[in-house]
Amino acid sequence: MWKQFLSKLPRKSSGSGESGQGSNGSGIQRTSSCGTIPQSRPASAIRRMSSAVFPSSVVAGIEPLVSFKDVPNSEKQNLFVSKLSLCCAVFDFSDPSKSSVEKDIKRQTLLDLIDYVESTNSRFSEPVIAACSRMCAINLFRAFPPNCRSGSSGGEGDEDEPMFDPAWCHLQLVYELLLKFIGSSSLDSKVGKKHFDHSFIVKLLNLLDSEDPRERDCLKTILHRIYGKFMVHRPFIRKAVSHIFYQFVFETDRHNGIAELLEVFGSVISGFALPLKEEHKMFLWRVLIPLHKPKSVGLYLQQLTYCVTQFLEKDPKLASSVILGLLRYWPITNSQKEVMFLSEIEEILESTSQVEFQKCMVPLFRRIAHCITSSHFQVAERALFVWNNDHVISLIAQNRQAIMPLVVPALEQNTQNHWNQAVLNLTANVKKMFSEMDEDLFSSCLTKYKEDEEKRAPVEAKRKLTWEKLESAAGFQPVTGHTAVLIGGQPSANLIATLI
Repeated sequence: MWKQFLSKLPRKSSGSGESGQGSNGSGIQRTSSCGTIPQSRPASAIRRMSSAVFPSSVVAGIEPLVSFKDVPNSEKQNLFVSKLSLCCAVFDFSDPSKSSVEKDIKRQTLLDLIDYVESTNSRFSEPVIAACSRMCAINLFRAFPPNCRSGSSGGEGDEDEPMFDPAWCHLQLVYELLLKFIGSSSLDSKVGKKHFDHSFIVKLLNLLDSEDPRERDCLKTILHRIYGKFMVHRPFIRKAVSHIFYQFVFETDRHNGIAELLEVFGSVISGFALPLKEEHKMFLWRVLIPLHKPKSVGLYLQQLTYCVTQFLEKDPKLASSVILGLLRYWPITNSQKEVMFLSEIEEILESTSQVEFQKCMVPLFRRIAHCITSSHFQVAERALFVWNNDHVISLIAQNRQAIMPLVVPALEQNTQNHWNQAVLNLTANVKKMFSEMDEDLFSSCLTKYKEDEEKRAPVEAKRKLTWEKLESAAGFQPVTGHTAVLIGGQPSANLIATLI
């Protein structure tokens, strides 16, 4: 009877694209039933769901679906393999009413497998490990459909809702089984590394481009568990993840799992041994610093900043090179990103020593001075908030001879020209702080600024007069039709002298 029933299970079908349920260190939350879509999602969100492309699956002959408690211990691993083979059947969830009985049987079988992995104390045999790897690969590894939102800016204002997969009630259980199987003490890492190999890891990393945050969260936890379990795979994982970052920064400018990958690497960096290897420093300079370049940096800035600060905790001597790297990618034309960069700069300065600060303070405060005079009030305000940090004030005070001449002119320009009252108030506070810090130096900087302004006034007047004369000369030539305009006659000697 079971063979007749199993023969009806589909041999080739397709499941849905993105999936994922929030996970934490202890496991993966389960949804209650298949085909359930959150009620808050509009009908258009359901229509957007696209089926992913699954590989063919073949169901081998299986023993009856008895419970693990009904078989002796010597047969439990054989039953485990049989249940894994049954779960290799992949169903089409686009039609909730299709194969509903078979779907329920597979779901219950997956739950049985998870319970067995959690409760067993017996070491998994190699056939069990191979069967588990194969079942997870058949169910999880799939090609996502083309991204219909590839033109999205990816910024914080992007309000596109994540797409949910109706097959999630099965996929989440496969992810949970994989997580618990890899984390189980019954799995021998020396045997497991042969089946959870480089090919498996690369395909797992490819799934992180899923648009569903639930799936990405599961993958983040599993990737971290694999990195901790199989030490031999660690260099390869770092290299593969770096390749994803390179593609994102220098080629595609889009990837949905950057934040999750950085979150994993935040923990990885904290485990680096000292002194740091050259490979790890190159990851900082060639991967983490260029990751500030994409316009969607706001989506993963928190995780990126954490990774950078972890490096600085390991080796404080990297602070100056990090700050100079950020200045290289400074978003001059993007005010929103400027505010983010200023926040990160302040966080980095909190752990920067006096020696490292002196290596980068001149270009840094030249850039901060530009931000202070920004017409965008949030940029100017954020730049002035730097003076609320006690450690930064201490660094500035000890190097005021170099910093004050850069910043005081910007403060004076704000006092005279800025339109925002909050910026004006902050500017007055910083000026007062500088005056109390070193009144003589502050006064000399103000005096020099006024002298420079007095010298600049005649130059500006001369430039204005030149343009007025050019406009006057051009006005004598009539413009008709679409012909090119040529100023006729010989220019006067005074005009030539003025232009020169």
